[in-house]
This record gives sequence, C-alpha cells and structure tokens, in this order.
Amino acid sequence: MLYNERAEVILQQLKLQSTVKVGELSQLLQVSVDTVRRDLKAMEQAGLVKCLRGGACLPESLSALSNFEGREVIHSDLKRGAARKALGYIKEGDIIAMNSGTTNTILAQEMLSLNTHVTVVTNNFAAANILMKNSAVRLLFAGGEMDALEQSSYGSGCLREFARFYPDIAFLSINAVNYKDGYTDFRLNEIPVIECLAEVSRQVIAVMDSSKLGKCSKVRVLDGDQVDVLVMDENISGDVREKYRNKGFLIQ
Repeated sequence: MLYNERAEVILQQLKLQSTVKVGELSQLLQVSVDTVRRDLKAMEQAGLVKCLRGGACLPESLSALSNFEGREVIHSDLKRGAARKALGYIKEGDIIAMNSGTTNTILAQEMLSLNTHVTVVTNNFAAANILMKNSAVRLLFAGGEMDALEQSSYGSGCLREFARFYPDIAFLSINAVNYKDGYTDFRLNEIPVIECLAEVSRQVIAVMDSSKLGKCSKVRVLDGDQVDVLVMDENISGDVREKYRNKGFLIQ
C-alpha cells in the first residue's frame, strides 16, 4: 500500500473515531510502526492530522472534513497544476463530462474563470456545487444513489443519465496509472462511471497529479489506449514522459 492510500485509510479511521493509535494503524495497514509514525508526521506537515503521543487526531481545521475532502488537500498544488493545463482543451459549445474525484473538483474551481459557454454533465456533487457559480456553464447532474464520502452519485440511474450523452470531452479523475497495468482505482462505485464515459466520449482526457504516475490501485479501470491524453502537472522529467510515450501514453 502506497503513502497516499495509507493516508486515505488513516483519514477514514479518523472520520470514524476521534483518535487513532500507532499500533492499531500498524496492524490495519500491515506496515511497521516506524512507517506509521513517518506517515503521521508527513500528514501533520501537510495539515491533515495532529500528532499525539502514540497516535494522532484531526486538527480543528479538518475535524468536520470527509474522506473526500481530506484527499482534496493531499497534493492540491499538483492537482491544480494539472487542472489548469486541462482548461486548454475546452472549446466554445463543448459538452463536457466530469466524474467524481478531488482533481475534477479542483478543475471545477479553475473553470470558474472561464467565459466559454459549455455544458457540463457530472456525478460529482462537489464540482457541481462549484460550477453553479459560473453563468457560462450549463450544468446537468447525473443523479442516482449518493455516496456521502465521495460526494458523488453512482449506480444504474447515474449510468443511464451519462449514457444519454456523447460528450466532446470526458475529464476523468482516476487514482493511479502505470504503463504495465494501465489506469486503476479503488472506488468500486465509480469504476462503472469511468468505463461508461470512456466509451461514449469523443475525447477522453485523464486529469491526474504526478504523484499517481507509476502507481497501481485496487482494480483495473482502463487500458492505456482507452485514454487519448493524460494531463499532469509539470513535476515529471522529460525522460519519464518519453518512456511513457513509447508505451502509448501521451502525457501533456
């Protein structure tokens, strides 16, 4: 399990209980006590937790945040860099599909500056709440069952709504990618949404921060050739970009 995944588990545990103990996290995450201590220290530096003797708790500023919102804080600068690059693909009159995920929520924040008239269809409640503030955006929400932790809809009703459209662009927020396993994710409710949008959209763009490159999550979602462009921040060397290009992944 990678640091980002361990951090998500820790945040989820803190959502369920007021404090977590190093020993209990070590058993839950199946890593050493020293690894847990390093993770907690890194999360404290990022403002996600407050370290205590033998464990940690949520700082007051995050005590009301969900698992989704906690992830939004992790690597937010890198996510914003990728989101700003993604804006360059939007054209007047486009129909844009956006799935659930913290990167697409940040993309929605960046879209507030757009004067381009577009239609956005999304199951991302957090993104929809932001895009409502932009009068140039015609907003359609794909309803269904609600996932409170992910702040999104899912299920058969949601998929039927998405399947009615043939979007010009699908901006996909996905958890991990590497050239061997393709695109992978841990959000079981979201995987059918990602697969649907990749199938019906004219251009499929994965918007991901560079910390997710070379990583593998729980379930394969898409093969590399099912995504037209992988938009990431600039924190990737030219050699790595070329290596992925040779494997069929176009990183912009």
